Amino acid sequence: GPLKPEITITYIAVSAIFFNSGLSLKTEELTSALMHVKLHLFVQIFTLVFFPTAIWLFLQLLSITPINEWLLKGLQTVGCMPPPVSSAVILTKAVGGNEAAAIFNSAFGSFLVSNAVFIASALIVLFLTLGSSSSVPFTSIFSQLFMTVVVPLIIGQIVRRYIKDWLERKKPPFGTISSCVLLMIIYTTFCDTFANPNIDLDKFSLIIIVFIIFSVQMSFMFLTFLFSTRNNSSFTPADTVAIVFCSTHKSLTLGIPMLKIVFAGYEHLSLISVPLLIYHPAQILLGSLLVPTIKSWMVSRQK
Repeated sequence: GPLKPEITITYIAVSAIFFNSGLSLKTEELTSALMHVKLHLFVQIFTLVFFPTAIWLFLQLLSITPINEWLLKGLQTVGCMPPPVSSAVILTKAVGGNEAAAIFNSAFGSFLVSNAVFIASALIVLFLTLGSSSSVPFTSIFSQLFMTVVVPLIIGQIVRRYIKDWLERKKPPFGTISSCVLLMIIYTTFCDTFANPNIDLDKFSLIIIVFIIFSVQMSFMFLTFLFSTRNNSSFTPADTVAIVFCSTHKSLTLGIPMLKIVFAGYEHLSLISVPLLIYHPAQILLGSLLVPTIKSWMVSRQK
């Protein structure tokens, strides 16, 4: 079509998102929360080890059900995603939790976005090929990841050093820019779906996936709450708030471009993307609903 998504989306749009991330990322702010090592380890291990492993084990049970297999693969990719940059920080701030720790874990994921994306991509490839005989083009996947993720991010950080004062004065709408580019990527992904007559998505599978996503989020938020409030955990109530949100939220901004690279050429790419597209608004909705409850708990504990 006239948008030429094979060039404009695959290379230009994805690169633009990570260049934008590099340009907007305030790496100097990371040091302010660096000392909370135990908290950071908890969040990163839960996000990148426990979460994808638990989902994989759960999916072994679901594989015998009639749920669409591509939606299940998409659910596994959600488990492998790094934390988001914004939603966890916003909700932690709304509750009055440890905002610095939330910023660090979100910014840490962005600062090491090349590592986060490579780790997440490796996890996706690992979990989706366990027990499968299919071969994966590792070289092409990771070379494209390097060119469209790492290089633009580094260039963005270099450019930021020279125009830092101008950025502080003008405050460009980085979030809006990323959202517009992301919307364009999602739009072209679903155009591919509707252009393919072989795609068949039943309503039953979609409804079940929505239910599973909300259940997983509630379960994992409760689990992180229990772990971080144990008597020997040494986490403050404010730390617990940051842990609950940062450990269970997943990044849509990093996730969709990553899926676009890892599953390039797959006719079922849009179905694989559906669980992440559901998970993102679900985490914001659930988080917003829980803000008053968590806030009252935190205030009572602090007193």
